[in-house]
Amino acid sequence: MYSWSEDTSDWYGSGSYRYSGAGGEVRAAAAAAEAAAGSRTYAHKSAPNPTLIDPHKKITTKSANPIIVAVDVTGSMANWPFEIFDRLPLLYNTLSQYREDLEICFAAIGDAGVDRWPLQVTDFAHGYDLEQQLNALYGEGGGGDAPESYGLFAWWVENHVTTPGANNPFLIVFGDAPMHTKIPRQQVANILGDKPEAEGLLSRIFGNSKDDADLDALATWRRVAARWNTWFLRRPTGHKGDDVDQQWAAALGHEKVFHIDDEQRAVDYAMGLVARSWGRFEDFQTNLRARQDEGKVKAVAEKLRKEGPHALVCPSCGARIPAEAMGRYVCTFCNSTLEV
Repeated sequence: MYSWSEDTSDWYGSGSYRYSGAGGEVRAAAAAAEAAAGSRTYAHKSAPNPTLIDPHKKITTKSANPIIVAVDVTGSMANWPFEIFDRLPLLYNTLSQYREDLEICFAAIGDAGVDRWPLQVTDFAHGYDLEQQLNALYGEGGGGDAPESYGLFAWWVENHVTTPGANNPFLIVFGDAPMHTKIPRQQVANILGDKPEAEGLLSRIFGNSKDDADLDALATWRRVAARWNTWFLRRPTGHKGDDVDQQWAAALGHEKVFHIDDEQRAVDYAMGLVARSWGRFEDFQTNLRARQDEGKVKAVAEKLRKEGPHALVCPSCGARIPAEAMGRYVCTFCNSTLEV
C-alpha cells in the first residue's frame, strides 16, 4: 500500500522519481499525520459512514482545480474503493505537484432500484483529510445485472456541487455498465432530498415546458459534461463500440469513453489523463517508470497519447503552454492572449 511519505526508494520500477517542491507542505503534513496514526489500513466494513457520505448535502470548493472521482461499486467492482484507497497518496501527491490547490471529492455509485446505499458522496478535501473521506465509502456490491444509477449521480453533480473558481474541472467515472435512461423523481426526492418542481429545478432546465420534464439521464450527463471535463473509464468488459460504449458516447461524446486495458493501472490512466491535459505528461511518465517496468510505461503512455486529451497548446501558433499557466496567459511565441 502506498504511503504519504515522499520517499520513493521502495518503488520497484526501472527508473527513479523525486517529487517537486510544489505542494510539499501539504504532503509533509500528510506524511506526519500518517506517522502519528500508524500504518495505513482500509477499514473493512458492512456499511458506509452515513455522516460523511450523505447525498442530501451540497458541497462547494474554492479550488480552481477540483476533481471528482466516482466509482461504480456494484457487482465485481465492489472492491474498487479499496484499490483507489491503496493508491490515494500516489494520486494526490502526484497531481498536487502540478496544481497545488487540488481538492478531490469521491463518490460511490450503485443501483437506486435495489441497493441500500445507491449513492455515496464525500466532501472536497486535500492531503491527509482524504483518508477519512475515502474510508467512509462502502463497496456494497449489489446492483442489478445492468444498468446502474449513473444518472442519479449526474443529477447530484449538477444540482449539489458548486465550483465557482474552476473552469471545466475533471470528473472521472470508473464503471463497466450502461445507465438507466430515466432518473425517477421519487429517487431524486428520497435519495437526494430534492424536490425538482418545488425548487424550480425543472423550469430552470426545461423552461416553461412540462412535456419534457421527465428526468432524462443522458440529457443530464450532457449538461454536466458541458461544465466538467468528464471521462468514463471503462473496466475491461465487453468490446469497443458495443451498446455500453454507444450509450456513454451519446452522453459524453465518443472521445470521452476510455477503455482500461489493465485494471491494475486504472488509477494510472486517470492520473495520466489529468497530467496530459495539464501539460505534465513527461513528469507523469517519469513517475510511472519509477513504479513499473518499461513495457507497462510504454503501453499506458501510448494509449493515453492515442485516446487521451491533448496537451495544452496555443490555438494560434501551436506552441506548448507551460503547465503552471493559469488564468490569463500571453503566448511567448505569438503574443496571443489566452484563458487557461
